[in-house]
Amino acid sequence: MRAGYVSLPKSIGSATRSTPFSRTLFRTSVLPQASATKLARLPTSAAPPESKALPRSTSQSLAPVVSDDLPVISTDGRKVAIGWDTRTWSRFHNVWLRDHCRCPQCFHPITKQRLVNTFEIPSDIAPSEVESTAEGLKVSWPSSQPHTSLYPWSWLQHNSYDPALRQRETQLDKILWSSKIQASPPTVTYEEAMAEDDRGLHKWLSHVDHFGMCFISGVPATPEATEELSQRIGFIRETQYGKFWDFTSDLAKGDTAYTTLALGAHTDNTYFTDPCGLQLFHLLSHTEGSGGSTLLVDGFYVASILKELHPDAYNVLARTPVPAHAAGETSALYQPFPSSGYPVLSHDPVTGELIQVRWNNDDRSVMNNLNSHQVEEWYNAIRIWHKLLTSADSEYWVQLGPGTAVIVDNHRILHGRSAFTGKRRMCGAYIGVDEYRSKLAVLREKFSSDNEVADRSVWSPAL
Repeated sequence: MRAGYVSLPKSIGSATRSTPFSRTLFRTSVLPQASATKLARLPTSAAPPESKALPRSTSQSLAPVVSDDLPVISTDGRKVAIGWDTRTWSRFHNVWLRDHCRCPQCFHPITKQRLVNTFEIPSDIAPSEVESTAEGLKVSWPSSQPHTSLYPWSWLQHNSYDPALRQRETQLDKILWSSKIQASPPTVTYEEAMAEDDRGLHKWLSHVDHFGMCFISGVPATPEATEELSQRIGFIRETQYGKFWDFTSDLAKGDTAYTTLALGAHTDNTYFTDPCGLQLFHLLSHTEGSGGSTLLVDGFYVASILKELHPDAYNVLARTPVPAHAAGETSALYQPFPSSGYPVLSHDPVTGELIQVRWNNDDRSVMNNLNSHQVEEWYNAIRIWHKLLTSADSEYWVQLGPGTAVIVDNHRILHGRSAFTGKRRMCGAYIGVDEYRSKLAVLREKFSSDNEVADRSVWSPAL
């Protein structure tokens, strides 16, 4: 992949994984030396002392274990070592193995909850026997009531920690995009999203996972149909603005969204400790005026450019907490907890991957948590960030109309609008990030095989 390009899948309308990429490349017009296909990772120097980003492990591809070529097993009193091949070994602490036994006595097969009493496991526990079998690693534990555990080989490979044998999958399917995505944006139809077999819903949420947003065409221009569409994903999250929104520019709520003013690219709920995960918008009508185009910006794409070209500014945005507030309603005064806020760019403390963008300059509170030497570097960093966010390369403008809804990942995609005149009626909803992730995980599980097996194994990689 050449630097300065972002690749979209061959068929955006499909629910397949984002790789392999198609040969259709969308040129980024700004800063061609910046890679648009790599997600930003937090440099170790930028991680706070209490949560240093760990070095990412190299992903290794191991062949499935077959009965005539079983792994080699050895023990040293504290650990069990597994030799997958002549060069690849995994080591598991005895106490870790005993704690992760998933027989029916140690792990409830229905509730998928641990039954073994972790705190009764002796710290110096050692197996009385280990055996390499076709089904997996068989471990016998000494006790007044002898116990045997069996760990599937694939599960051990997936959960190997010494060393890690897989690349964590949280961000592997993310496709970063520039304004050129307007040539073929991810879209599903209302009929697909509402189909009872859930395949269209899987396709829809897969697009959201890959691109951070997706359009839904053919939606009946009614709040009832839009609310039903939102509930296909999960519970609608109620906030100080209500549950399902149906509003105009009448300042019925104390927020600039309820005016005709332009809104710059931002994420919502920066004043919440846990900002909503998804938000869905549907323009029901716009009469007696014009304007009001919708703005979408891929925050992960912009962050990747910032990190590559301005790493110092990136580090400032990754480590500096930003206080925020929602104070337009006299009955409410929202601030995140702690009130010092959270950084613009948040990262996975284990992998260092960028996982969330929080940016709304309008809702920002007083920056009184900066030292004297930090003030200028902070303002310099947000100037660069703002310049990249507002570049023609980053901004995707689209004029929505009745019948076309759009859903965005509020932890990644910034949205805004141009000013408008006339009467404009908008509806939509917030959906929690956990509800969204749960639904997507269940659908991936459901369609992971042709049999669509509903039963969840105790050895599921998700557990």
